[in-house]
Amino acid sequence: MAELEITTMSSKGQIVIPIEMRKGFHDGEKFVVIKAGKQLILKSVEDFDENIQEDLDFARKTEESWKSYEHGEFKSLPVDDFLKKLEQC
Repeated sequence: MAELEITTMSSKGQIVIPIEMRKGFHDGEKFVVIKAGKQLILKSVEDFDENIQEDLDFARKTEESWKSYEHGEFKSLPVDDFLKKLEQC
């Protein structure tokens, strides 16, 4: 299941990856940054070829969902129901 955290970009363009999301990565690891619309996808260089189309599809769906949210086209769900729907995607 996907994890979600919120972070902020500094005036120098630096973004901190939350500590819980850094697990499994190591110091000095290289990443590819992919821009898809207003989405940034961060992918380990070691895994770059794996599932790139899946990542781009996820970015597109996320962008569409964010636009719907900004236009008030969303509904509130209890956490359990939300997680079940998320697993179906």
